[in-house]
Amino acid sequence: MASKPKIKMAQWGTKHGHARSVCEVMLENDDVDLVGVYEADSARIESIKDDSVWSQVQFLSSERDILDNPDIICVASEGLNSESLNQSEAIIDSGKHLWYDKPAGDDYPQWERTVAKARANGQLIQMGFMFRESWAFEYVSEWTHSGALGEVFMVRAHMSTDVGVPMQEAISVHTGGILYDLGAHMLDQIVWLLGRPNKITSIMRREHSTVPNFADNTVAIYEFDKAMAILDIAAMEPKPMARRFEVYGTNGSAILGPFDPPEYLRLVLNEPAAGYPAGITNIPAQPYRRHIESLVRLIACIRGEREPDRSYDHDLLVQETLMRTVGKYDPDGTVTTSFSL
Repeated sequence: MASKPKIKMAQWGTKHGHARSVCEVMLENDDVDLVGVYEADSARIESIKDDSVWSQVQFLSSERDILDNPDIICVASEGLNSESLNQSEAIIDSGKHLWYDKPAGDDYPQWERTVAKARANGQLIQMGFMFRESWAFEYVSEWTHSGALGEVFMVRAHMSTDVGVPMQEAISVHTGGILYDLGAHMLDQIVWLLGRPNKITSIMRREHSTVPNFADNTVAIYEFDKAMAILDIAAMEPKPMARRFEVYGTNGSAILGPFDPPEYLRLVLNEPAAGYPAGITNIPAQPYRRHIESLVRLIACIRGEREPDRSYDHDLLVQETLMRTVGKYDPDGTVTTSFSL
């Protein structure tokens, strides 16, 4: 049987927190021919060129080497959050598919425009929300959407981290601080389960950081018709972080944590459902590494072998919810955001 032609890809940017690992999985994937990486900052290239991953790639001299190359089918957008939306719109404008790391900038109308162009031209946008492909989150999604948990009334998400001053300074240019940087990962799950929040109340505080305008301790409450969700993210939790995701319904609960990588998943049911008995079921841990399955599914979508896991509308909703949470977008007057920086 003849082998399938490789998908020629490129990467624009190296400064996103996931840029190295995304590059690594493209290098490892036998279905990908990584043409090269473009990084505008020559000092950055000099600082990383001997790294075990970056030393394997060809650094391109211009973004035009990517955008004007008709053989490149898909591009990973891995610049800083302050760079990435402009990069991503240029990639879409060039007619290529987009693998875009989180979050989708902080200009929601520009993101709407970019998605509209991709939709009109049939271009794929796959967001770099790496927990979409996590076996544990897929179980929770199935139990929620199938009704196994009953009527869901509460979701709690905790995704704190520990970042130093250089990263804090890079993030501080964005309203919302650490919640802006990481929150979309959890909002991707929350709105997938519950839809668009009717009301959002958020608190952004600077507790320990010495970086002005950097919110390092954050919480947001999302209100839906018959449910609420609570998201809390801090920037100074000691490692290893106790990241947790919890869903509570009228027939049971699903508790996942830590989830990066998933260590345990506990299902509790009042009545049997989805092939599980009443009582407590502990789901054994399964292998998981960030970005690998995301790329596998993206390639399958490019080849027409599967449909995307999320729609354009879903990706718009995630970003709209993030922008509402940090007070950057409030089209219907349903957001209350408190800053103490």
